[in-house]
This record gives sequence, C-alpha cells and structure tokens, in this order.
Amino acid sequence: MRGVPALGGTALAETVDARTGMIRASGHLTRQGADLLSGTADTLRMGGHSRVVLDLQDVRAADDAGLDVLRQLGRRFAATGDSLLIRHAPEGDRRP
Repeated sequence: MRGVPALGGTALAETVDARTGMIRASGHLTRQGADLLSGTADTLRMGGHSRVVLDLQDVRAADDAGLDVLRQLGRRFAATGDSLLIRHAPEGDRRP
C-alpha cells in the first residue's frame, strides 16, 4: 500500500493488484493523490493492461481538482484505445 499526505492530515492510500489491473483507493482524494493514482494506472497500462479498474469506494472525501485529474486520465486512456473504469466515483468537494 502506498499513500500521500493530504491537507488536514487525511492521506490517500492505494492498494494495487497488478495481476488484475485493479487499484483500490481510500482516504481523501486531492490533486496530489489523483496524480499518484494516475501514475499507478499508467504503470499498469504500460505493463500490458488495456483495461484498468480504479475503485474509489473507500474514498471519504474528494475535491474537484483531484476528480479533474481522473477525468483527464480517462480521456488519455480512451485516446489510445484503452479503458479506465472508475467505480464508486465520489462527488466533488465532498468533505467530512
């Protein structure tokens, strides 16, 4: 599990299943955390996964900047014929 600190002390953490191409995230999704997830998704894609699943069910808070990074990531995947499936996407600025 890798993670990055977020403002307010709530970190985003990720758990990666490289065999299936799944990333599970938990914590607070900020731009910095989304950049971490984006890099991991790109690494999985370069490793041969044409479909990457990003599960955000355990994300407790998300800001618009973090969600925008994930939207851009989805567009990059689509532009190369790959697929990014985001499960349980939170709404923007959903903070506890």
